[in-house]
Amino acid sequence: MNTITVLGLVLFLLMTLVGGKTGATAFLSLIFNFGLLFFAVVLISWGFPPMGVTLVIGMIILAFTIFFGEDNELAAKPAYIAALIVMVGLILVIFPVEHWIMAQGFSLEDSEDLEGMSLSIGVSFVGVAVTEAVLSTLGAIAEAGIAIAAGLSEIIAQHPQVTTKRLYIDGISIGKQIIGTTFNTLFFGFFGGFLALFIWFASLHYSFGSVINNKIFVGEVLMILFSLIGVILTVPVTTWVMTLEHRKAGNEPKR
Repeated sequence: MNTITVLGLVLFLLMTLVGGKTGATAFLSLIFNFGLLFFAVVLISWGFPPMGVTLVIGMIILAFTIFFGEDNELAAKPAYIAALIVMVGLILVIFPVEHWIMAQGFSLEDSEDLEGMSLSIGVSFVGVAVTEAVLSTLGAIAEAGIAIAAGLSEIIAQHPQVTTKRLYIDGISIGKQIIGTTFNTLFFGFFGGFLALFIWFASLHYSFGSVINNKIFVGEVLMILFSLIGVILTVPVTTWVMTLEHRKAGNEPKR
């Protein structure tokens, strides 16, 4: 039994002990999502259009992540709808940015590992970069969406006659807290994951201009920015969808 297997079992036990049935199903959704990501890579390598693969796989990943991790249908359904809207909006942002910034593909630091290998694989690196960027943001989007939807569903449960205006204000208030914590999570995750690369840059005396124009660095910064944009968009979109569902249910007091 290797280290990854042991850590996976520890994670499963902790999620089950703390989260019960919801934690166990969330762990299963993690396994399914890993399989879906691998399947997306296979489809793109077979020549399927990256944008189509991104949309289909993204919809399925969001469904697994949200519905497996949340038992409250009042919160899960609006969160999923909002996540889909934000995902499509992000694609409209990411596609032209990736074309314009030209940070896709391999950098000079990868040249030694790729020496002797052919890069003529018949796959658009721009399409791969768009797929990678979109799929990398789905976790943050789903987390923000379900957090806001769950919070608002609790408010509705405690105050069924709450107005949509009050509900929208509460949703934005919850979202402000999520944005702050998400930014710190993404920033420290990026810094921790690339600490060795930063040390390498410093040891080889890279100039500041070389660092900020490095493909690896730019690509990771873009991932963080796209994720933050996705989370920021998720706040009003999820709140708006929840207010629509609340109004449709007819719980808002008559004026």
